Amino acid sequence: MTPITEVEGRRVSLSNLDKVLYPATGTTKGEVLHYYAATVADAVLPHLRDRPVSFLRYPDGPGGQLFFTKNPPPGTPAWVATTAVPRSEDPGARQVVVQDLASLMWAANLVVEFHTPQWRAEAPAVADRLVFDLDPGAPATVVECCTVALWLRRRLAADGLPAYGKTSGSKGLHLLVPLEPAPSGEVSAYAKRLAVEAEQALPGLALHRMRRALRPGKVFVDFSQNAAAKTTATPYTLRARSGPTVSAPVTWDEIEGCREAGALVFHARDMAGRLDRYGELLAPLTDPGRARPLPG
Repeated sequence: MTPITEVEGRRVSLSNLDKVLYPATGTTKGEVLHYYAATVADAVLPHLRDRPVSFLRYPDGPGGQLFFTKNPPPGTPAWVATTAVPRSEDPGARQVVVQDLASLMWAANLVVEFHTPQWRAEAPAVADRLVFDLDPGAPATVVECCTVALWLRRRLAADGLPAYGKTSGSKGLHLLVPLEPAPSGEVSAYAKRLAVEAEQALPGLALHRMRRALRPGKVFVDFSQNAAAKTTATPYTLRARSGPTVSAPVTWDEIEGCREAGALVFHARDMAGRLDRYGELLAPLTDPGRARPLPG
């Protein structure tokens, strides 16, 4: 029988709590749900709230079937908020918006990665953050990503923009900048310009083009996730990897001190201690008072 729990007055069905989702660490679905409910709920909800969510689902763990969905899954409770999201192929499309703890737990029970756009539901294609996804091509690792991240931080600062870092939860880094709302196309153009500059400044290391043949040993500075149709792994989401790795906020001291490929890998079990030590490092991204205008 599927257990029912009450979360903030909502009845949420939780299933298969003893199921091992991450065999490498023995992490069960119940432990995943505890991670979201007890460890990161207060930190992750501000990054999810008011943004249409796309789910990468892996109900049988990362070794099973993975599928990406934007539409509300069948059986979505009526109390889970959705929002209209215009798409060229479906003008009437809607997506889930995770507004509260009950919705977070309902979604986490589906076993998902959370992915969100750089804009809010009330203003589609008007970005309030900028993102760079730094993706290393082997034999490059996160160490090289950190070098590129430090260059981008200085370049952004020259334009009056503060940058904040998190791991991708895979092998790279994400840099994020809180912005005063600006059209996604303009944000994308600015991000591309800086990616080109990074390649010019670090010619043996940074790359702004996506071509796979060019990427071995270099860091792809992916600016494309600023496009209105694109999404990025939400801060604190678990990833569908061999272990329960987290897209975890990191300090600039950690980025500056990165010397080993495995230096910036964090699991669910690490996050309570990190939140106690550092607090919510990405809080400026959800504070309108910290937003800065996109340079002209």
